Amino acid sequence: MDQDSHCTAERELLEAVSSITTFSTTSPSDEEQIQPKAEISGQVRKENPGKGDLQDSNASLSPNSLMTTKELQEYWRNEKRQCRQVKLLFEIPSTRIVEHHLSKYVMYKIIILQTGSFDSNKSVIERRYSDFEKLHRNLLEEFSEEMEDVTFPKKTLTGNFTEEIINERKLAFKDYLRLIYSMKYIRRSKKFIDFLTRPELQEAYGCLRGGHYTKALEILLEVIGLQERLTRGNPLSIVPTLCAIVVCHKDLENPASAFEYGEKALSCLHVHTSHRYYIPLLETMITLAYELGKDFLSLQEKLEEWKAKKDPIRVFTLKELAVREYVQ
Repeated sequence: MDQDSHCTAERELLEAVSSITTFSTTSPSDEEQIQPKAEISGQVRKENPGKGDLQDSNASLSPNSLMTTKELQEYWRNEKRQCRQVKLLFEIPSTRIVEHHLSKYVMYKIIILQTGSFDSNKSVIERRYSDFEKLHRNLLEEFSEEMEDVTFPKKTLTGNFTEEIINERKLAFKDYLRLIYSMKYIRRSKKFIDFLTRPELQEAYGCLRGGHYTKALEILLEVIGLQERLTRGNPLSIVPTLCAIVVCHKDLENPASAFEYGEKALSCLHVHTSHRYYIPLLETMITLAYELGKDFLSLQEKLEEWKAKKDPIRVFTLKELAVREYVQ
């Protein structure tokens, strides 16, 4: 392949990658429509591969232009996988009655798993009737039009703890979750995601603040999988949880695991260097890389580069940031 053809092939791949990253919710049929445009524009340039045209095009190439053709193809495949919607299935297989000296209520066990493949990392949470009721009120406030035809199981004055009523509500809540999840704007909303993750995160951060790192880590590792599936396309939303996991592993003297999750968090922040977690995470990663005998100089360069561009400010440590999350 001559040099002009190679440059043209790289530009075609870059345009296709740009099309996919711009439309994060592109359907398979949309992808088929976008791809020919890149091919057509590539054909036009093949007819007029002038030197000036090549220079202008090269000047506008993104940092991805440094990739080889094979690397660009792999990047393209990964981006397309990211664009596919993750479909979740909700099951409520069982319940339990909780009795305190002043109250009595039913807890519904909710299993959340990904459809279309074997999901070994299924999530299990528990919610009571009042949790569902609060979610419904919140969604009605923000999505009144979408929620217009959504029915919610009503409270009864008596019989709330009979097997018949509990089984009816199990089925009703399952259908309710399935229905509201089918609505794109609702399933992406903070209120819906908080319903599924916030109680566990509050417990985990409470344990972290109390120095119970093992328990906090156990909860956080369960929540992060669900968060990733719920917030696909919005990687910034999982950064606090990933950083809390780093803090727990670090304090439990598991530097390799801390570094692993730190790399995941940094990958979410690579184009968001002004994010409040970026510098504290970078400083922690430098320490971990040095301890593990890994390349810390490149991380140090990023830190110095950031400091050269910004005015000196008070930066919290990663742990100081983490303990401030979910303070009630």
